[in-house]
Amino acid sequence: MASLQGTRITWLGHATVLIQTPNGTNLLIDPFIAQNPKYPKNYELPTKIDYVLLTHGHGDHISDAVPVAKKHGSTVVAIYELADYVAKQGIDQDKTIGMNLGGTVELGDVAASMVDAKHSSGAQDKDGTHYVGVAAGYVLTIANGPVLYHAGDTHVFGDMRLIGELYHPQVAMLPIGGFYTMGPKEAAVAARYLGAKTILPIHFGTFPPLKGTPQELAALVSPEIEVIAWNPGDTI
Repeated sequence: MASLQGTRITWLGHATVLIQTPNGTNLLIDPFIAQNPKYPKNYELPTKIDYVLLTHGHGDHISDAVPVAKKHGSTVVAIYELADYVAKQGIDQDKTIGMNLGGTVELGDVAASMVDAKHSSGAQDKDGTHYVGVAAGYVLTIANGPVLYHAGDTHVFGDMRLIGELYHPQVAMLPIGGFYTMGPKEAAVAARYLGAKTILPIHFGTFPPLKGTPQELAALVSPEIEVIAWNPGDTI
């Protein structure tokens, strides 16, 4: 697989991923913990979570953003409207970073670039459904390390070629479950468009409709692309 040069990637079920850089920056993407049936039993997050990155506003991606940020002193990064929504849920404004598509922010030793995704993004709470911007993905360029891509929830789209051309991700975290996102057939095309040599499947197996598997994806990609068949709690 692609060399991670000391970076650690831990899958915590669904789309929740912990990334730890060699310099000690910890980033948690789309925290879905308390109600996540695939969150690894008894797994304890690091004491320090520097940044929580959110791809969109659905509950299975943001439900634990505020509790995690409060407990671990994290700064929450999201598209502008979602960052504003999270701040209103009890996070200090100076502990949020509201950015937008095409932008890049420096998160310690990680340059986080927000890229397009094709998905809905309304946030729901006791007051109804709220507009919180559009869905996004992140390209994470780690200083002296690899370039990672977390696609969030998305269908395959042609401009994934631009993500490949602009950022050259070596490792891509792609949803493969189907139903709410792309499945293996579409993810195989996404892998080709991106040019990534290592695919880490996410957003599968959490709930019955999410039927896609890493094995199905592996059978559809070209031989030079490696699909990692990992389980929640695994670290690469």
